[in-house]
Amino acid sequence: MSTYEWLLFLHVTGAFLLLGGGVVAGSLNIAALRRDRPSEIVLLFGLIRIAVASILIGTLLAFVFGLWLVHEAGYGYGDGWVITAIVLLIVANAMGGIGGKRDEATAKFAAELAAQGDAPSPELRSRVRDPISLALSYGSGLVLVAILAIMIWKPGA
Repeated sequence: MSTYEWLLFLHVTGAFLLLGGGVVAGSLNIAALRRDRPSEIVLLFGLIRIAVASILIGTLLAFVFGLWLVHEAGYGYGDGWVITAIVLLIVANAMGGIGGKRDEATAKFAAELAAQGDAPSPELRSRVRDPISLALSYGSGLVLVAILAIMIWKPGA
């Protein structure tokens, strides 16, 4: 295999880990929205951490090998689609990180409630359904889909 093919393989592997982790995290979040018991919410939010590991590894692989591919394929780092993808990757990670911090606080609150009898709580329900956290997390996923579209079509290249 050529250098280009190896780089492409590693870049696409990173993209799959990134997007797959995002899908898993979103699915677990949806499952948490449908639960009332704090212990179940703690479990589901804890599983999201595994998906976050996939997202982080995928981001690193996609970014590093993507930049290397730009060089190897003869594109320019100043090309609009390359700059746009990098900016959107930063935006997606920032949104996901902020939403994730809010969800971590919710998970801690759920763990406290689980330790105190595991009774459903309107406040916990409200926190799990927090529109800001949901907008940040799902918005991050939509930005990742936009990056995927840019990588496939390379507008202006």
